Amino acid sequence: MSGLSGEATDAASDLVIGAKEWTPKRAEGGGPFTSRLIWRLPDGGEATWESRPARKRGAILVRGEPGGATRPVPASPAIAQRLGRVNWVVAASFAVGGSLFALGAAVAQFGSGNATTAASIYFAGGLFFSTGAYASLVGAINTPRSVGAGGRLAGERWRWWSYEPERIGWLSTFVLFAGTLAFAVSLIHSFLDGLTTHQVNRLIWAPEVIGCTLFLISGHLGMVEICHRSRPCLRRRDLGWSIVAINQLGSIIFMISALAAFVRPVTASEVNVDVANWGTLIGALCFAIGGVMQAFDRPTTD
Repeated sequence: MSGLSGEATDAASDLVIGAKEWTPKRAEGGGPFTSRLIWRLPDGGEATWESRPARKRGAILVRGEPGGATRPVPASPAIAQRLGRVNWVVAASFAVGGSLFALGAAVAQFGSGNATTAASIYFAGGLFFSTGAYASLVGAINTPRSVGAGGRLAGERWRWWSYEPERIGWLSTFVLFAGTLAFAVSLIHSFLDGLTTHQVNRLIWAPEVIGCTLFLISGHLGMVEICHRSRPCLRRRDLGWSIVAINQLGSIIFMISALAAFVRPVTASEVNVDVANWGTLIGALCFAIGGVMQAFDRPTTD
């Protein structure tokens, strides 16, 4: 935190402070990541930057005087508009993708037994999942990086890609996107006919488990980002925390479903088809609900 003053840049958050009268007070985060920065203001109040609210809502929290009420200082209308557009893509993609995955699981469990129909629905859902995950990554890439004298966050030129593993918001969304790509590999291979048991486990089951693992890692990083520590926390009135929590619950259920879908070489049958299908359905609904909730985790303007 000692390097964060005036026009200096914090190495962890890459945040440039234009308000030279702000005095660095404290930096917080889990592990090597900085997810919250606090400054003391000239009038005795505080300004607080947090990683997720900054990239999702484009806002900094300011308390004008000791003991006073905290208010968010929104980003400029242009920044809020572009962050809002990304947020709507993320929300819609996960809501639709989760719904399609749930439908595919329902067809697999209760349908006529046509595996191609369920696979087609899963594949369509996977496209939406990948779109939502990439949009989340784009939102993290284009998080406002500088604070003006009035405490308003400002952005830079729009980018479609970056490599910033030291930023927890970027890392969480990148791992999520990588997880959807692993799912895509599994979904594409599910259309192949005549696979042996070994091939099914290697081409379909293994990428699915890898995708579930990456989802769990992403969810953990998302929780670290919100809790500002390596251990989980409970913040039931925090919309961001609720979104991360329900998505992480969905990831856990997805993993249970994936493990149950392992095809045993001796019997050439899945460990438990019902658990696999129901786990996929319930886990997908968690992501669909999380997508709907993300529609409300958006920037505000003056």
